[in-house]
Amino acid sequence: MKYMVGIIAAMIWLYLLSVLKRSKLPAWHFFLGSMGLFIFLMVFVRPVMIKPLSQCVSAIAGGFGEITNTFRAFFRYGVLLIHASDGTITLQIDFECSGIIEIMAFISLLAFFDVYSRDEKIFIGTLGTIGIILSNVLRIIVICLMIYFGGTEVYYVAHSIIGRLIFYALSVLLYFYVFTKPQIIRTKVGKFTYGHH
Repeated sequence: MKYMVGIIAAMIWLYLLSVLKRSKLPAWHFFLGSMGLFIFLMVFVRPVMIKPLSQCVSAIAGGFGEITNTFRAFFRYGVLLIHASDGTITLQIDFECSGIIEIMAFISLLAFFDVYSRDEKIFIGTLGTIGIILSNVLRIIVICLMIYFGGTEVYYVAHSIIGRLIFYALSVLLYFYVFTKPQIIRTKVGKFTYGHH
């Protein structure tokens, strides 16, 4: 039933996109296109990708933990084990911590961002996805190190404040270089352009 509803919704979505394209309404085309793709990815792709992505993040972060002997990863379960000075704590790399929402939002926006060609979108989408994963890995590593050196009582500050600040700061940089800077460079006002002459 879910797939039947999805197919009907996709057909309506594609039809509306074609109408907006023919009507030369690029802003609405971008908005409806990126929102629709994000919803489809969250409904149909997220359930399949969340476990492998959680395992990937915990395995990469866990590799650092093993090398530095600060925490261990049980990547099959998406779990990190940290032995702090005042006890042991486990971190579950779940839906929220996997970075899946951020990856799908990035891909959805990029797919309908008309500044790039199709090949550029594929290349930038791949690099951007890797960048989001590595940013998330760095966030997890910082959280684990703060707990390892500061004890279990720093968990809230490490996870909810410092970790998020690191991840979102890196995300803002990614969005600046992928969306804002190219838009400014390729903007043309009359005979003036920001691009190279």
